[in-house]
Amino acid sequence: MYDVLIVDDDFMVARAHERIVEQLPGFRVVGVAHSGAEALDLIGTLRPQLVLLDIYLPDTTGLDVIRRAREHGYDLDFLVLSAARESETVSAALQGGIVSYLLKPFKITELQARLAGYAERRRVLGRPGDLSQSDLDQALGSASGVAPLPPLPKGLSKETAVLIERALKDSDLDLAASECAEELGLSRVVARKYLEHFVLLGQAAVALRYGQTGRPQRRYSWLGPAPR
Repeated sequence: MYDVLIVDDDFMVARAHERIVEQLPGFRVVGVAHSGAEALDLIGTLRPQLVLLDIYLPDTTGLDVIRRAREHGYDLDFLVLSAARESETVSAALQGGIVSYLLKPFKITELQARLAGYAERRRVLGRPGDLSQSDLDQALGSASGVAPLPPLPKGLSKETAVLIERALKDSDLDLAASECAEELGLSRVVARKYLEHFVLLGQAAVALRYGQTGRPQRRYSWLGPAPR
């Protein structure tokens, strides 16, 4: 479970971000701050693993929050959610070691994909022993929020593909399209399109299971990383 702190001076925006985070398995919001000073105070007391950070704050900037958190030696990651698009600002944020930068306004699925990518990065880097180049490519690709995937057919998005990939990886059992759809808030038809795409690539396996009605149900399970 990843503890998340949300930092945004707009109360409604912060609440919207909180709802998005809480809907994603494996994440929980432990605090919300509306200023830089409040953010640093909560970072020190709550010790979150991830901070969703705006650049524009009433008392300082998100860049200053990053700098001061690093000076204190806090072990955490920052994911910037901001309308600030100046190259100098983005460069400074990258130099501060952020894991991703998402420009406002954005779609819900885009933030969900960044969070799923963050979880994948932590999973890869948390493996014991040495990492392969494939592991590194996967972790660094996930840092941008979208794990490296082969080109998708027309009508399928990378963001949704990442979410479905993670749902399969995180499930201890195989999943039906309806179960995957319910977990992610998608339609069964949409979920099945992505699941069948992963089967076609050899990334997922499918097996038929017969229920009490005698009708077969297609069940999907994750096999391995995307082919390169």
